Amino acid sequence: MKGLLAALLFLLLLAPAPGRSENGRPPILREVGFDQRVGERLPLELTFRDEHGQTVRLGDYFGAVPVLLVPAYYECPMLCTLVLNGVVGALKALPFDVGKDFRVVTFSFNPAETSALAAAKKLAYLDRYGRPGAGDGWHFLVGDEPSIRALTEAIGFRYAWDPEHRQYAHASGVVVVTPDGRLARYFYGVEYPPRDLRLALVEASEDRIGSIVDQVLLFCFHYDPATGRYSAIALRAVRIGGVVTLLGLGAFIVGMLRRERPRAV
Repeated sequence: MKGLLAALLFLLLLAPAPGRSENGRPPILREVGFDQRVGERLPLELTFRDEHGQTVRLGDYFGAVPVLLVPAYYECPMLCTLVLNGVVGALKALPFDVGKDFRVVTFSFNPAETSALAAAKKLAYLDRYGRPGAGDGWHFLVGDEPSIRALTEAIGFRYAWDPEHRQYAHASGVVVVTPDGRLARYFYGVEYPPRDLRLALVEASEDRIGSIVDQVLLFCFHYDPATGRYSAIALRAVRIGGVVTLLGLGAFIVGMLRRERPRAV
């Protein structure tokens, strides 16, 4: 709880107070933010190193299923841990499986971090996730400064090194990406509502995953880029409710007529 409160206070610092200009923020925080680039494509040719120390292309993780992209450095003293905890909490509540229905790619934006750190994080979070087969679908990457900068700029993730505290100042959030590498949905903060994440993955998959229930929910809910949340569309919800009511009434009438037929004979 203390960590969560501290993270929320940090996030509050990222937004100017009422009546306070952007230039009034501390210099380090002027460089921090998370800008949406919905519809733009990732540079899939970028190379990183995976948790085994092998050189990989970002594009190796795309092509078949949507990807949840998580910027988080592994020795972060607080905020990145909260982000990863929020991710695994949301994933455990989803009906979809990592490695089967979608992938997760966590990448460190600290070029000094090693594959050994990535491997340790992967082991810890796979254990918390607890579903079989996730090891082939959740990847933890490290990279060199040029690749990291290119990827963070592509997704709009802005951060800065704080020499006084010897850590990175950064925002928090995750991005849902389509199988062909287009940025689809952003979720901010350290907690990600499973319903919203589920709908985003269904949309990003272009109906390759999900059920008829998900399609109905997508008809009734709309993603709001300003809040990073799915909100109900009242008119559509009323229409769906009306159709369901009429179907229920029709089924009731048919049932009553069937029950009355033997009596008429």
